[in-house]
Amino acid sequence: MNNEAQLTLTFAALVDPTRRAILARLEREDGASVSELARPFAIKLPAVMKHLDVLDAAGLITRSKVGRTVTVRLSPRQMRAAFDWLRRYERFWSASLDRLAAYAERKEAEAKKSAR
Repeated sequence: MNNEAQLTLTFAALVDPTRRAILARLEREDGASVSELARPFAIKLPAVMKHLDVLDAAGLITRSKVGRTVTVRLSPRQMRAAFDWLRRYERFWSASLDRLAAYAERKEAEAKKSAR
């Protein structure tokens, strides 16, 4: 699979809030079983399995099975590739964020001045 197709899979996987929540949990823990991952969601296990399939196809997770337990772990390689792609465009939003921060600081200083 070429890089462009892989990036498409990665960003498509990251669009969904449930999948992002799963990734966030896996970032905090060194692996979790499928049932542990499904527990906090108000969706059925088959729906969680579909989310895991999307994450797996995007290369964002790995699954290993011991007995009847499937353990899911974060696989950071594709996330790194997406981050590297985004980093190329950082200069475009960096200046805007700097201007926004300066504006917010000015407004805060003005508000403090007028409150005195």
